[in-house]
Amino acid sequence: MADSQSNARLRADAGAPRSGVIHVRTRLTADFTVVANALAQRRGSAVTVGVAVYILSLPSGSPVTIAALCAHFTEGEILISRALRELEAAGYLERRRERMPSGQIRTRTYFYDVPGSTPEPDPDPEPDPDGPPDPPRPGKQPAADETPTEEPSVALTEADPQAVSVLASLRHVDPRLVLSGREAVRLAPAVTAWLAAGVAPAQITRTLTTGLPDRFLTRPAGLLAFRLRETPLPAPPPPEPVARPSVPPLQTCDGCDRAFRAPQPGRCRDCRPAGTMFPAAA
Repeated sequence: MADSQSNARLRADAGAPRSGVIHVRTRLTADFTVVANALAQRRGSAVTVGVAVYILSLPSGSPVTIAALCAHFTEGEILISRALRELEAAGYLERRRERMPSGQIRTRTYFYDVPGSTPEPDPDPEPDPDGPPDPPRPGKQPAADETPTEEPSVALTEADPQAVSVLASLRHVDPRLVLSGREAVRLAPAVTAWLAAGVAPAQITRTLTTGLPDRFLTRPAGLLAFRLRETPLPAPPPPEPVARPSVPPLQTCDGCDRAFRAPQPGRCRDCRPAGTMFPAAA
């Protein structure tokens, strides 16, 4: 007897959801990244989650600067910068400044798959800032964003308040020109020099914000530092001319042909009747 055939669904499919996503799982043995659900299901910006997962997938030592991320993603610098700030506020991203034996300060970026972990300090910092990066150490994930920077000589409260105010107001002209306190301290002396030379704050703002590129390849502070350093010091606006009293034109006296100054032709002082203030026409 032939076997009976049935079109009924298999009993194993009875537990499939009636709506929503149905996962098709594939067991991966290479080229995969483990992401915590707290990060993958984080509420808020999808750009922030995408940037976080991308950084987690990179090997240690990969550049994660804004320029490097913008080269990978189609989003611009504003969205990428906002995503990095959100990750830093949530504890996934940390930028640490480490002093090298030479006395220079370099910034290293740590990314945590679970916020709250403490990275181990680097016991053997790199002696040469231009040499190759240290090999990755177990227990930490440094992403090479290692740019030697100079430590600011003064605090934000000690910087010229007018110069800091000019720098802080740039974001109102171009929202991309967002500066940190450390960057404002570093740029303030150059702005102070322009103010001391008699350049008005409005003219400094125009010089720093006019003709900016559509896409920044570096931090806004780097672009502003270049303009402050390379742009010739703008000439202060010329002083307003002092109003000079008008001088009446020369006239010829109708009585004695002597030259005299008066607003209209007539007679000179000696030829006009006594008590007349203006020349009398002939």
